[in-house]
Formats: sequence, structure tokens, C-alpha cells
Amino acid sequence: MASVSCRLEISHSIIFPATVAATTMTDKTTSASFEQVADVPAEAPTLIEGLPGHGLVASIAVDQITTQLDLEHYGNVAADEFPPVVTFEDGLVQDLVRVYAGPEPAVMTLESDLALPEPAYEPLSKCVLEELADDFSRAIFLAGAPAQSEERIGDVSGVATTDAIRDDLDEAGITVPEDRGVVGGITGSLVRECYQADIPAALLIVRSHPYLPDPHAAKSVIENALEPLVEFDIETAALDEQAEEIQQQMQQVAQQYQQMTEDQQQQQQQPTQTGMFQ
Repeated sequence: MASVSCRLEISHSIIFPATVAATTMTDKTTSASFEQVADVPAEAPTLIEGLPGHGLVASIAVDQITTQLDLEHYGNVAADEFPPVVTFEDGLVQDLVRVYAGPEPAVMTLESDLALPEPAYEPLSKCVLEELADDFSRAIFLAGAPAQSEERIGDVSGVATTDAIRDDLDEAGITVPEDRGVVGGITGSLVRECYQADIPAALLIVRSHPYLPDPHAAKSVIENALEPLVEFDIETAALDEQAEEIQQQMQQVAQQYQQMTEDQQQQQQQPTQTGMFQ
């Protein structure tokens, strides 16, 4: 599975709460296909979506879950609308969008090494519903949202496509907001397809750092939402280590920026050399 550093790409949009114009889909006929590569005896698993988005919260959290549970590579999704790139890990080329699964606990994950372009939203969403929906019993989608303050980083709220899933959110102690909101990008597209197909699904909205990848927010959604919903136990200590690394990188960038600013100010304050004409 790809490391976090492989996923520092453009994130899909999320605005909550807000009012935005509806996404315009292309008129071109689009399609995506799923290729199963292994038989995994998982009975009625929960699908957890981990596609790159704001703060890379979904990617970081689901990558940790896939690794911790030692999920098996179940299959790949392919579409012409995906970026024309190849990704690799451990010296081996792999498909961009992959599905992993395991029997105990019964979990299935959907992952991508890169953020997907808008034309890929509809074909991927329809592929998940048409070719994978029979393989899972319910779905959980993750969306990062910019935190308005540092204290709110890691706050999790949830919305549901069915009354039963809303009850699950309440029982897990997850805040169900009364406000209106809009979620865009690939996550919004997937949730919409589940809602229209009456597939039980929860959308977890996680407040995260406004600009940077946020392992702390990923840790929070695992511990405070996914663990009670899915009833598994995920070790999250590694996410604290990643957070420290990212904070160190932030400090280095800040120091470099400060030094560059000071150098520019010094250059501007230097007097013009004698004999030079302006």
C-alpha cells in the first residue's frame, strides 16, 4: 500500500455547511470496470472508502486500517478517465485504484494512490454500485473538512443514507448535525449513488488542518468513529509519529521562508554602489 507521501496530490472538494452549484457531469458515455484478483471469504463486509481528499484524512486512516488488518488485495478498478500514470510499491507496478478485503473483521477498503479528476467521479461511483455493492453490506465514506480552529481538529460528525445507519451513528456517539451541508468530489458522488440505490451508508466528516496532511484527524476518525461503528481495534501510534514528522517539515518550511524573507529585506536595504547610475 502506498505511503502517505505518495498521496500529497490535489484533494477533492468538501464544503460543510455551505451552498454550492451542482457538479456538471460530462455528456460523454463513461464506464469503469472491476477486476477481481483474489477470493476473500469475507461475509457481508463493511466497505470503508479511503480516496484522497482534504487533509488526506481518508487516505491516511484507511491505509492504516488496511495495513493493521493485513487485508488482502481483492481487486482493481480501471477507467479511461483515471490519470494516465502508473504507481508502484516495493519494486512492483500496481493499479491506481484498488480494493482490499479481509474476513475477520469483515472489512473491505477502497483506495487510490492519487486524487482522481472530476470526469472519473461518475464512472467510479457507478462501478462501485454496480460491480461491488453485492460484495458489501454497508459503506462508510470519509471526508475531510477544514477546521476553523486548532481545537476543532479531529472533530467528527456523521450523516446517513438510511434511518438504521443514523441509529448506528447515534449509538456510536457520533454527532449527527442538524445543519444543512454539501459534500462534493468523489466522496459526494459515491454517497449520492448509495443514497439513490438505497444502500446503507454513513458519511463521516472530519475536521482537519486547513492546508496540510493531517494524521491527527485520521487518528481521531479511527478511534472515535470507525472503531465503534465497525467494532475493530486499530493501533494508531504510527499516526502520532507521522504527525510529528509533518510538524517538523512544517517548521523547516517556516524557517526557510523566514530566512528567505530576511535575505530579501537585507538586499533591499543595501546602499547603491558609488559610480552606479540609476
